[in-house]
Amino acid sequence: MNVLGASVSEANYPAHETRDIVLPNQDGHVSQIAVDKFETEHIDECIDFIAALLEDAHHLTPKGEKQVLKATGGGAHLYHDRLANRFPGVIIQKEDEMECLITGLSFFLTEIPYEAFTYNENNPEPMQFEEKSANMYPFMLVNIGSGVSILKVTGPNEFSRISGTSLGGGTLWGLLSLLTNAQSFDDMLEISQGGDNKNIDLMVGDIYGTDYTKHGLKSTRIASSFGKVFRKDTQRNKEGFNPQDISKSLLFMISNNIGQIAYLNAQQHGLKKIYFGGYFIRGHPVTMNTLSYAINFWSKGEMTALFLRHEGHLGATGAFLTHKPIRKARQSFSYSENFSPNRTLNDPSQVLRGLEAPNLELRSDSQI
Repeated sequence: MNVLGASVSEANYPAHETRDIVLPNQDGHVSQIAVDKFETEHIDECIDFIAALLEDAHHLTPKGEKQVLKATGGGAHLYHDRLANRFPGVIIQKEDEMECLITGLSFFLTEIPYEAFTYNENNPEPMQFEEKSANMYPFMLVNIGSGVSILKVTGPNEFSRISGTSLGGGTLWGLLSLLTNAQSFDDMLEISQGGDNKNIDLMVGDIYGTDYTKHGLKSTRIASSFGKVFRKDTQRNKEGFNPQDISKSLLFMISNNIGQIAYLNAQQHGLKKIYFGGYFIRGHPVTMNTLSYAINFWSKGEMTALFLRHEGHLGATGAFLTHKPIRKARQSFSYSENFSPNRTLNDPSQVLRGLEAPNLELRSDSQI
């Protein structure tokens, strides 16, 4: 298998979109993994998308060999029969979701420079990239999708699911669907940017009139999410509140909750590095800043919240790399990427512009 020129291409996509991972010039094996976003209710569109990819790659498959489609996550099981019926000549292989997450994360952390970063909107440069480290273990992965899974990782392919919560992206999406007219998750994130949660949430200052300095609580800290909605002099229906404010309040509520649960698990297991991944984050500055603040606040600065440039790719990339010929070939790969951090990104609203055009290459000097 010749892996010369394989790439993860991020050119010409909006900042919140996932990207393509391409492994060309292979003989008889999967040549491309393309990642797009499809809500569950649009599974038929997703299957049509896969059909187009398989058709495009058909000419790369040697005569007599079958194409392989890797699938992971709950949908790999829920929609397996539908995929098998739609693609009778394709081998459908289901891969374990958690194993794929860790395989994908390990790939990006060990092979890709400037993969992980911290985020603090109060810094002149909000995004601070982490250097690759030979001592990356142990760490914790908080994968935020519809719900949340928390994994402790102690070494290559050594991990365990230590906790989780049902309050995740699906919770935010569901509540916002009831309380606003947003039509998609991206719409919800977009409208939250212009919101002011202080019109919805009860703040420490609303209770004490000032900071609660004895216990380190600033007047601007949330004392009760949606606490002002219950006030007797407030109209109790969604028309009486600004959708932007509702979205910001809910985003803070879910993110703060996840951050505190992550901290408690990291404390219990003696972990200092906490990676956040999954499609809930999507590089959204408010979400990242809230999670960072929560980890820093509860740990008193002893733990670090880390985010990933390829946050939405972990499971798909891990599934791709479980293909046996690819696992074998990885032993002789070297990786490079033309991405370099943009040190001029001082405005949090523009923080993702530096992530839109990297091209990741896998190089090999031999045919495998």
